[in-house]
Amino acid sequence: MKDRWIKFGCFLTGYKYAVLQGCSEIAHRAVKRYTAALMIICILWAFIGYSFVSKYLAAEWYYSILGGVLFVLIILQVERQIILSDSQSKWKYGVRAFIALIMAVIGSIIIDQIIFREDIKHKESFELNAQVDSLLPARERELKAQAAETDLTINKKEAERKALVDELTKNPTIKMVGKVNDVIAVPTVTTDTNKTTTTKTNLVRKTAITINSIPNPKMSMLAPIDAQIKEIRAIKVDQENRILKLRDEVTQEAKANSGFLFELQLMYHILRDSGPALFVWAFWALLLLGIEIFIMINKMTHGETDYDATIQHHMELQKRKLKLLAMQVPGPVK
Repeated sequence: MKDRWIKFGCFLTGYKYAVLQGCSEIAHRAVKRYTAALMIICILWAFIGYSFVSKYLAAEWYYSILGGVLFVLIILQVERQIILSDSQSKWKYGVRAFIALIMAVIGSIIIDQIIFREDIKHKESFELNAQVDSLLPARERELKAQAAETDLTINKKEAERKALVDELTKNPTIKMVGKVNDVIAVPTVTTDTNKTTTTKTNLVRKTAITINSIPNPKMSMLAPIDAQIKEIRAIKVDQENRILKLRDEVTQEAKANSGFLFELQLMYHILRDSGPALFVWAFWALLLLGIEIFIMINKMTHGETDYDATIQHHMELQKRKLKLLAMQVPGPVK
């Protein structure tokens, strides 16, 4: 079990387990210290990464887990820059302290937004009401203007229908005048000088005028007008319902547009107006800052272990081998 923990510590810190096996207990203790500190940091940032992806990116649980793993990988790579460094450069430690400060602030903000979620919801309700009160009049005027136009259209259609009905009442039918051309035989009797009577038939074209009453054709226009009026009235009912539900609709839109920056602004207002909330945020920021720079302080305060000396010795041996190889290479033939 001890070897497994050491192997796991080597995996986190980047130490070579084969080299560490031949080192003293001091080097093993150093790996254990780094491993414990990294475990604390990884657990915290896994929680922060999971919460951030789940809450502000609205991702599924498996994407949230992936986000937590990504945060942990980033933290490990940053910490390894200090753990595996051979030099005691002040610039390196200064940059790491600056990164630790930024990470502590970001982490405390995310954690405090989870801790103060009920206070944020309470503050959010006031901010949303203020936004709704500012957006509602313009939207309401727009919908009322559309409803007024719809009323005007309905009135025009109803006036058109009334005029049509009045005309149909006065003239339910119309007279159609038609002409019928018939050819009739007209006998003609003639008597000549011998007093002989002759009957002759002549074809005569005769035009007859007919008058028929039919239903007024405008009667067919009544049904389409009724359908249009019904459709427009349905639109008017929908517009009236939207006016009644407009506040809820604007509130939902305002909630949908609220994200990380909106909650960050709310958190700022809470910290500005509440001393205890500011104290809690500062407490978490200092705690995360202390955890972030713990490994750096550990690296600065503890001396070099035999593991570091072994790595340095291997490097010196490799340098000597390279110098000897360079000396054995023959020069250019003149």
